[in-house]
Amino acid sequence: MEDRTLTCRDCGSSFVFTAGEQQFHAERGFQNDPSRCGDCRQARRAANPRNDRNGGGFGGPRQMHPAVCGACGKDTEVPFQPSGDRPVYCSDCFRDRRRA
Repeated sequence: MEDRTLTCRDCGSSFVFTAGEQQFHAERGFQNDPSRCGDCRQARRAANPRNDRNGGGFGGPRQMHPAVCGACGKDTEVPFQPSGDRPVYCSDCFRDRRRA
């Protein structure tokens, strides 16, 4: 493998896809070459609301709904509207059930 010059799909500037980066992509099984330069890739990551660890997504912050845990009875909030036909669990009880 040898270095290749690619064109960024966002800003149109040229950037180098190094042999080392190509090797990294091959080891991970990536099929496509990068389509954005490092600066545009970094800006896209920073602007992506899904990177917000406070419940953000493409639609913005999640709406939380009040619920009572079906296992311990604790008041909690969940990111969906409980329908009432199935139990809802707090994060601790949900985690314990997933481990079981």
